[in-house]
Amino acid sequence: MFLVVEKRKLWIILIAILVLCIICVTAYSLFCFVPKREFLVVIDAGHGGSDGGVLGVESGISEAEINLLVAYNLKTELESMNVRVVLTRKGASVLEGENGTKQDDFDKRKSIILESKPDAVISIHQNKFPDGTRRGAQVFYNANSDRGIELAKATQEKLNQLNDQYVGRSFSALKGDYYILNCSSYPSCIVECGFLSNEEDEKLLLSEEYRQKLTKTIANGVYAYLTERASI
Repeated sequence: MFLVVEKRKLWIILIAILVLCIICVTAYSLFCFVPKREFLVVIDAGHGGSDGGVLGVESGISEAEINLLVAYNLKTELESMNVRVVLTRKGASVLEGENGTKQDDFDKRKSIILESKPDAVISIHQNKFPDGTRRGAQVFYNANSDRGIELAKATQEKLNQLNDQYVGRSFSALKGDYYILNCSSYPSCIVECGFLSNEEDEKLLLSEEYRQKLTKTIANGVYAYLTERASI
């Protein structure tokens, strides 16, 4: 009789352990296979059409042309991270055609951002300065947007890896009063990829190899921001 009772207890314990194991394995499986949140980023290639922006000091290439090349490279990089991307400007012309005004173009960009409801907005530009020695990549943000500041700082932190390598110094993200930063409540930043008024920066920006390195770096900064925000 004693042995029968002991065996019954043993079976109960074994069954309890088995049930617990099944629960743990099931919970672990559900945790592992919960789909990651899908992020969406709007990439805005600045300028376009008759508004070419600044010109390369040696090549004469327009900022608008380089902005679009960088935007498409950045799109590829972010999509490789499973981030959905919406482009504002997809071609050489402005968004509302050559007969539209600059304000029409701005309004269309704003409309795309608002309709997309993005997790972040990245506006691509190139810089210019009277002193041709000025160079490097710098990010700007809306000082009234906490999330925009976080996005800009995360992006600048990654870009400083390139600045340290090619310029020999780091930069801080700066506040700026620009339309694309102010036109929506979504976290936004402007990335000035380099100075077209500097010969060395211009050569780098004309290189597809460097643009790929640049956009991978920007993408890493943006993704770091997105995943950090998602964990809060």
